[in-house]
Amino acid sequence: MENLSHIEVSEICHHLGMSYPKSIKQIYGGNIHNSWEIEFKKKKFFIKRNKRQKKLLKFEEYCLRKLQENINDENLTIPKVILYLELLDVELLVMEWIDMQNSDQKKLGKGLGEMHLKSNESNPKKYGYPVEGFIGITKQERGWENNWIDCFINLRIEPQLSILRHVFLDIKTKNKIKEKIKSELISHQPMNALVHGDLWSGNKGTEQNGKGVIFDPASWWADSEVDIAMTRLFGGFNIEFYEEYHKIIPLKKGFEKRVIIYNFYHILNHANMFGGSYMRQVQDYIKRIITL
Repeated sequence: MENLSHIEVSEICHHLGMSYPKSIKQIYGGNIHNSWEIEFKKKKFFIKRNKRQKKLLKFEEYCLRKLQENINDENLTIPKVILYLELLDVELLVMEWIDMQNSDQKKLGKGLGEMHLKSNESNPKKYGYPVEGFIGITKQERGWENNWIDCFINLRIEPQLSILRHVFLDIKTKNKIKEKIKSELISHQPMNALVHGDLWSGNKGTEQNGKGVIFDPASWWADSEVDIAMTRLFGGFNIEFYEEYHKIIPLKKGFEKRVIIYNFYHILNHANMFGGSYMRQVQDYIKRIITL
């Protein structure tokens, strides 16, 4: 596990206009970035560090700022970006520190619904994203499509399928999957919203005052259901979350089938990043999609 260097800490202090911190504590749990709690005399911050050629934290900064524009901060918190730095081959992202605790998820569900709804009211009328991004460490394509089906297949599913080993998935099967996705989505009326994009249980929490918190986004303009689908992938979201969300954005017919289709993107990505059991899950999802 790498540490923050003296030069990195000094640069952070210089840009924040603060003297050397009282303490720097490493935070464990992530498998992509290293992170720390850095505490000064009167304030503390959360720091993420990335050492790759890919500008993962630059993309995260962009997403956080865009999501911030669409929230009702009475119910939902997006961590405020304090500072982004590039030092040689290192990225540093400094954000506000948020104290979180286990609490009910009513405001989390309501706040997410409000964010989707507000962004929908000012959406760009196209699906996609203006900047190249990442889902985990995998490239997430930039670009726009005029309709949801083309966006989901061309900018999300096809790039992930192309990374898989050719011996694992032949062209005929790939085409069959894409045609089945098209046929299932053709009658669906998507709600175009700015989505978090990677909304699993590890990327959410609640503040001590009960407000919901979401972080580590991989945003894009998509059907709002992609966020709700991913909350179902690994669990961690309770019934009150869904009740509050669906008071704002009602559940649409056929959602259970679309959950499988939308989460296929994340299963593909996990297979491409980690291999192993996720490869078997890809095969399971393919069977489920083809037989929908």
